[in-house]
Amino acid sequence: MLSQLHDLDLQLLRIFVTVVESGGFSAAQGELGIGQSTISTQMAKLETRLGFRLCERGKAGFRLTPKGEQVLAATRKLFGAIETFKGEARGMSGLLLGELRIGLSEALDNQVLQRLGKAIGRFRQRNQAVHFELISAMPAELERRLLQDQLHLAIGYFSRTQAALDHQPLFGEQERLYCAVGHPLFHRDPVSLDDLSRYDLVQHPYRFGEAMEPFQSGPSSARTEQVECSLAFILSGAHIGYLPEHIAAPWEASGQLRALLPEQTGYRVNFHLSSHRGRQPSEAQMAFVEDLLAAFGDV
Repeated sequence: MLSQLHDLDLQLLRIFVTVVESGGFSAAQGELGIGQSTISTQMAKLETRLGFRLCERGKAGFRLTPKGEQVLAATRKLFGAIETFKGEARGMSGLLLGELRIGLSEALDNQVLQRLGKAIGRFRQRNQAVHFELISAMPAELERRLLQDQLHLAIGYFSRTQAALDHQPLFGEQERLYCAVGHPLFHRDPVSLDDLSRYDLVQHPYRFGEAMEPFQSGPSSARTEQVECSLAFILSGAHIGYLPEHIAAPWEASGQLRALLPEQTGYRVNFHLSSHRGRQPSEAQMAFVEDLLAAFGDV
């Protein structure tokens, strides 16, 4: 009885189908390229494997037994399924599958978002069926999710102290020190570094853990990681603080914010594309990184 299907069984079943479609052993010789005695031996092997007769052959001619009819129908289904599998497997050979979970830093510049959109557009033109998920979070949260395999990639300004993470430079963002209408420095001209040191500066506990800010003041009563919250502190008129230039630009244009000593206190924050170095990237992840780097290549 046939309990497992081997390559030999498939070969025997193909001979069986050819014999049936040719109308008998003798007629199948030309189609199979083997002699009638060999065909008879192969058919006998198949019947032995199955444990029952498939056909009657003799002076009365060739005809299938009832079980032979059922085996023929089942064999045609099997071969049809094999061809379907082969076709689908060929189609999948260049198909990108799976999912991509990508973390983004907060308050990205519109030009950065446009380039990210361009990268996604490039990727969607590939032969792919990938599910995307974009998550916006603070850098510490993005790092945590990368380390816990909750993200495949993250774009942000990272401390770069996590040895388990790889970082590729992606773009830079200009930071400047600002005050708002109502702050004592807003109309003062000129302003000195000594003047700045007298006022309450918004502290950023994560973003600038490596003391990236050129200007550092004394004690502060305002603390936040979020850009939007920094803006709120500054707009209160009670604090000075750092903001990305693109966030401050519309407020500065409307006369509500002023950059303080931009040449002396301004600096550039480098954003990176980060991933877990201990995880093997999927084909989809590698392809998207390629598209992402291409989109940001001229930044």
